Amino acid sequence: MARLYSRMKVFHFKEKVDSLPLSVDKILPPLHVRIKPTNICGHSCSYCAYKAPNLQLGKDMVERDAIPKDKMMEIIGDLDRMGVKGATFSGGGDPFYYPHLLDAATKLAGTKMKFAALTNGSRLSGAVAEIFAARATWLRVSIDGWDDASYAEYRGVKHGEFTKVLGNMAAFKKLGGGCYLGVSLIVDHRNASHVSEIVSKLRDTGVDSVKISPCIMHNDGAANNEYHKAFYAKVKEEVAASAAKYAGDNFEIYDSYHLLEEKFVKDYGWCPYLQVLPIIGADLNIYSCQDKAYNLDCGLIGSIKDVSFEKFWHDGKKKFFTINPSEHCGHHCVANEKNRLLIEYLEADLGHLEFV
Repeated sequence: MARLYSRMKVFHFKEKVDSLPLSVDKILPPLHVRIKPTNICGHSCSYCAYKAPNLQLGKDMVERDAIPKDKMMEIIGDLDRMGVKGATFSGGGDPFYYPHLLDAATKLAGTKMKFAALTNGSRLSGAVAEIFAARATWLRVSIDGWDDASYAEYRGVKHGEFTKVLGNMAAFKKLGGGCYLGVSLIVDHRNASHVSEIVSKLRDTGVDSVKISPCIMHNDGAANNEYHKAFYAKVKEEVAASAAKYAGDNFEIYDSYHLLEEKFVKDYGWCPYLQVLPIIGADLNIYSCQDKAYNLDCGLIGSIKDVSFEKFWHDGKKKFFTINPSEHCGHHCVANEKNRLLIEYLEADLGHLEFV
């Protein structure tokens, strides 16, 4: 079975990889761009990285910010013209609360780019669901609760929202089309003993996969590990039981539940991945990654409020080297292992390549 999740995807784009160092006099477009169209979300998850005060994300986020429709259309036009391969709508808020998402998805559907979205699933219905089902590559819904009561407690929503979201996902799959529907199951101490139960309910909705991931509780890796160690073995037992019982050709369980050392410690001085996958915030600022979005002091690359994304991107390379991960990125980082692989590749002695 082909791998949906792989740290090695970027190496299929050798010209881009070779262009990354500052010493190379070339700026190629990003391969993938995350767009945060709005900071509004109807759920208030207790662990939300954009709202929790003890986490890196969202420190300077303004909830009312949203990308104006004409600017969104301009951005999509720029990405298409530049040859960007994919665009993902994410938060900040929930992209499906963005009033112009249908227009944006329609415009993307007319380009060569693939597109996707992350969502809580509460507004996955109507015309916008139809265009994602027909034209998007993938959609991923975040889940934590195992019934209406627990889901309402996690997210500060009314009783019945869990049933509604499961119904939205089931209806989405019945629309047909080629969109791959995944779920990100966020695990903490409350649902650790309910993993298999949740997976069973999700499989019954018809989703294609469930990715099981640890909830990030702190900016410190050791503190996160200490938190998860108390129920780590129980979760791994639940994941293994789920995989044995439910996984098959039409349903994947991706075990991403792990202790977190490799996501926190950085021993390198520049971030290759910010040229691969930058973030466009709802404030029209460009950030280095989703882990530093809305951090003006240490995640900001620049702004496109008064300039096109295309002009901003190609206007000098030094802006990509202002962030030193070993000094500025002590927090969780989804690209950490990918950066290490890229740097090891780029630092290989060319005079010894043949001795593989």
